[in-house]
Amino acid sequence: MLNDPWFTVRKIDEKTYAISELGHWEKVHSFLLIGDKKAALIDTGLGIDNIKRITDQLTPLPIDVITTHVHSDHIGSHGEYDRIFVHEAERDWLVHGIVGLSLEQIRQNTARDITIPVPESFDPNTYKPFQGEPTGILKDGDRVELGNRTLIIYHTPGHSPGHIVIFDEETGYLFTGDLLYDETPIYAFYPTTNPADLVNSLERLTQINHVSMIYGAHNTLGLLPEILDEVKNAVEYLRKHDFVRFGTGVHTFHRFRVQF
Repeated sequence: MLNDPWFTVRKIDEKTYAISELGHWEKVHSFLLIGDKKAALIDTGLGIDNIKRITDQLTPLPIDVITTHVHSDHIGSHGEYDRIFVHEAERDWLVHGIVGLSLEQIRQNTARDITIPVPESFDPNTYKPFQGEPTGILKDGDRVELGNRTLIIYHTPGHSPGHIVIFDEETGYLFTGDLLYDETPIYAFYPTTNPADLVNSLERLTQINHVSMIYGAHNTLGLLPEILDEVKNAVEYLRKHDFVRFGTGVHTFHRFRVQF
């Protein structure tokens, strides 16, 4: 596999790659899905280094960037690609800037707790998240055709208004962005989040059939679909105990946590 000073590239199967930034505290994963006619890149990372250097080595096909949500750790290399897609609820964030976080906060979050050398091109004092007009808008139920590989878009708000997850019909892989991952809490505690929407979106995950593996955007690469049974129980628990609102804190389950 590719030996790169910043990105860790892992082959999930012959046509699917995880491109991870494990030297950063957020342990962000982006995913390259290759079809017969084109490829999809789910998110583009932190922007500390240029992820296009990696995707150029992995496929010669044209690439559509599919944005799980417009937070700075997921749109870092958007400017390197010609075709960018985002849910309609966050088009304005992509064009005009991320709501609810100052540039100073974003720079601090991006530059802290890094455990490997950063490229010389990265300067936290001048770092700015991508802003620009998307190529197209995604809506719930959209199907993205890559050529013998179909991706289904689910609108799953809560962590952000236009958050989406992507289901790969061919493989059963479910790419959950910041809606479901392990180790650190799933966040819905700041003003641009919505705890009730997040819980509804978690419940929706449990209704997707034929999931073979779950790939969140942070921490452990690949979670077994059995975690969805736990998600279903967690949704019931949170609603029953009236925890689905701001200020109820961190709720810990066996394989994941949420914070309201």
